[in-house]
Amino acid sequence: MSRRALLLAAFGSVAAACSAKEKDVTGALSPLPAEPEAQAAAPLKPVSYWAGLFLRSWNYQTQTALPMTRSADSWDHYNVSYTVDALVAMFRATGERRYLDRALQYTENVVATAVPRRGGYLGWVSAQEDGDEVPLYESYFWRYGTALLVALRENPSAYADASYRTRYNRLLSFAEKHVFEKWYSRGPDETIYRERTHMTAHWGLIATNLARCTTDAGRRARYAAVIADVDQHVPGYGGGLKQQMRRNPAEATAYFWSDVWGSGQRPGQDVSHGNGVMAYVVEARDRGTTWTKADMAAFSRLLTRVVWPGGTTYRAYVDGTGADNGWFSDGFVKLGRYDAAVQQRLENHKVVNDQFAANMALNARIL
Repeated sequence: MSRRALLLAAFGSVAAACSAKEKDVTGALSPLPAEPEAQAAAPLKPVSYWAGLFLRSWNYQTQTALPMTRSADSWDHYNVSYTVDALVAMFRATGERRYLDRALQYTENVVATAVPRRGGYLGWVSAQEDGDEVPLYESYFWRYGTALLVALRENPSAYADASYRTRYNRLLSFAEKHVFEKWYSRGPDETIYRERTHMTAHWGLIATNLARCTTDAGRRARYAAVIADVDQHVPGYGGGLKQQMRRNPAEATAYFWSDVWGSGQRPGQDVSHGNGVMAYVVEARDRGTTWTKADMAAFSRLLTRVVWPGGTTYRAYVDGTGADNGWFSDGFVKLGRYDAAVQQRLENHKVVNDQFAANMALNARIL
C-alpha cells in the first residue's frame, strides 16, 4: 500500500459517489475581488509550533521514505514526493540545513537509481505500468525535486557553499536533460500537455522551477513557453488553466473547474487531484506569472466555503458535492500563505501529516 493510501486509511477515507446530475457551469470567470476571508481572530501559530509537529515523525519518515528513494520503480518516487515537498517547505520555513540535507539525499538517491533508456536518456520504469517509463510518475516526483533546487538557489548561504553548489549543479543538469528534455523530446502533446488539468499542472510546476534555476537561455525560453501554454493555451485544447476557471455553482465568489480541458461539466475536478493544480498555481503566483491576488482569493474561498464548509465535512468535488477525507496536504494547504484567516482556519484542520505541518510552517513564515 502506498504512503498516501496509508494516510487515507488512517483518517478513514469516505469515497461517496456524487449524486448530483452533471450540469454545465456556463461562463468563464472574470476576475473576482481579492478581499480577504476575514481578519484572523487570534495570533497565528508560529513556525516553531509546526516544526515541532513535523519533527514528531522525523525518525518514522526515515523508515518509510528512505527505502522508496532507493527503489528503481518510479511509482515509489511518486509516493515519496510528498516527503520531499515537506522537507523543502521546512527548509524554506526555517533555513535549517538538516531539512536541506535530507531532501538532497533523497533526491540524489532517486537519481542514482536511473538507468539508460531510449534516446540516450536516463530514467526509470514501473511495475505498476508493466515495466514502462511513466511520465506521470516522474513529473509527480520532479515537481518537488526541482522545487528543492529553487529553495537551495534562493538561500544565499547554502548556495554560496561550494559543496552544496556542486550537488545543486549535478541535480539541475540531470533534471533539465533526463526529466524535462527527455519527455519533451518524445512529443510534448502526449507527455507534457496531458489530457487532465492536474497532470499538465505537474509539468507547469517543473517548468516554473527550472526557469528559475537554468543558466541556458534556450532552455529558459522553452520553459517560459510551456508555462504560458499551461496557463493560457494547452495545445489541442483551445485554452489553459486560466480558461478552465468558472464561477462555482455553490459559491459565486469561488472558482470551479473541470479536470477535462474545455469542459464545464459538474461535478468538476475531484479535490484529491485538485491538490496538484493548487501546488502549481501557488508557486506560479509567487513567481509572478499570470496568476493574481484575486485568483488566490477565489481559490481560498473554494477551500473554505465549498470544499471544506466546516467541521469535518469534506467534499469530494470542487462543485461541493460528494464526501471525501480532507486530504489537503499536497496543494490546498498552501493557500494559507496568502491570507491569515485561511491559515487560522487550517490550524483547526484534523487531517494532519508531516507534509501538512511543513507547509503550515512555510505559510507561517511567509505571513
